Amino acid sequence: MSQHAVIIGGGHNGLVCAAYLAKAGVQVTILERRSIVGGAAVTEEFHPGFRNSVASYTVSLLHPKIIADLNLHQHGLKILPRRFNNYLPMPDGRSLVSHPELKDTAKDLAQFSQADAQQLAEYYRLLDEVVPVVKDIMLLTPPNLMDIGFGDLLKLFSLSRVFRQLNNRQKRFLLKLFSVSAGELLDDMFESDVIKSLLGFDAIVGHFASPYSPGSAYVLLHHVVGEVNGKSGIWGHAVGGMGAITQAMAAEALARGVTIQTDAEVSRVEVKGGRASTVHLQDGSAIKADLVIANVNPKLLFETLLDPADVSADVLSHFADYKCQSGTFRMNVALDRLPEFTARTIPGCLEAGIIMAPSLEYMDQAYTDARRHGWSAAPIVEMLIPSIIDPGLAPAGQHVASLFCQQFDPGLGANWDQHRESVADLIIDTVNAYAPGFTERVIGRQIHSPWDLEQKFGLIGGDIFHGRLSLDQLFSARPMLGMGQYKTEIDSLYLCGAGTHPGGGVSGLPGHHAAREILRQL
Repeated sequence: MSQHAVIIGGGHNGLVCAAYLAKAGVQVTILERRSIVGGAAVTEEFHPGFRNSVASYTVSLLHPKIIADLNLHQHGLKILPRRFNNYLPMPDGRSLVSHPELKDTAKDLAQFSQADAQQLAEYYRLLDEVVPVVKDIMLLTPPNLMDIGFGDLLKLFSLSRVFRQLNNRQKRFLLKLFSVSAGELLDDMFESDVIKSLLGFDAIVGHFASPYSPGSAYVLLHHVVGEVNGKSGIWGHAVGGMGAITQAMAAEALARGVTIQTDAEVSRVEVKGGRASTVHLQDGSAIKADLVIANVNPKLLFETLLDPADVSADVLSHFADYKCQSGTFRMNVALDRLPEFTARTIPGCLEAGIIMAPSLEYMDQAYTDARRHGWSAAPIVEMLIPSIIDPGLAPAGQHVASLFCQQFDPGLGANWDQHRESVADLIIDTVNAYAPGFTERVIGRQIHSPWDLEQKFGLIGGDIFHGRLSLDQLFSARPMLGMGQYKTEIDSLYLCGAGTHPGGGVSGLPGHHAAREILRQL
């Protein structure tokens, strides 16, 4: 196969797409703007002797097929499961620990509500019944539907053999997940704030919205479909940070003959005779291509890298309104010792995701504050301390912590430069309220506001998913009706990033699917 494909962006989906194309005999060149490949899944030293994942920070969605097909374990990738999923400290000194085993979580929850402890099994039973359908759909190329509504969802779901095996009650629950808010779903099922907060947190991760925003229940679902080392519904840590994943992918791509150029920022994609023909770089050089594959936010592609004259008015109008708004503020901190929480802890629970947001109402208020004032007065913070299980990330006896913080208005744009440090202080103070003395333990920090995430990684609006996960931007409509099959309206121009089905997270599936569809058409 003599085709030459140029992939714009060396994030994980671009690497995956390149590896599959190269195996099929396509000549592939990856152009990466930064000096290192990996996109938002990279590991950096941010303080002398302290390394951590910079943006993306935990593993669950990375698909086992991609791990196997790209020989990632042979290239050194090692993923360690967390002993506990989440730890939720409460202001009254109690806490809820989410264990790998449901019965243990239910036992812990009983201190807050016996009814909720019993109901938890029903909640997970319902999810377990419908999650296989979503996993099945995630592996498909969406059909080219004309409209997106419940009727079209049923058409899409009907492609899944698993969906056809569901009974009517299960189908109703699945459709409910795509229409209602996470808050409504959880309020209907539980009575205690602590379990609603622990479960509802997943609905606002990377989603600039209230947990009571319609459709947010799907975002909750999007975060529970993963697995680590064959065990579903748990999260893990890549030894060496998230960069270990993308470096293993790059190693396999190189082994298959892929050319990777770093410090190679693309300025524009030239379209000649209705097809993408040449990729121009900022340094003035140009590369001719038979195929151009964009592993960047589709909004960035259509509004910045293409001449508006080469794009239809309909597409330009669509991407002018395309929603990219994560509301994420991402920090790494170097600690001279572990934090000590005033709430109850159990051995090993600090390996978990530590969620500091005691209720859905707290999360709703955080979003309201951010919409009105730019950021929440009481932020939502999830902290991970990966150096507990991966001590090589920090000097002996010291630690690194990821602070993944929600509800910060991406609409402030460059104005975040004026507020970055003071908001970082607010986040540290928020953690300090749960773990007194935390402030004094911080000896270094790396700060990424939504604007920083956009400037550094090309995440428009700081959007970690390359586009909001809402019904109008999912499945066949991701990123636009007519482009859900990874091909744009311009001949030989394709999409392979998180702005395509099945969406964001470090899964590798958009890159895998794009390669599959491209090869079918060659």
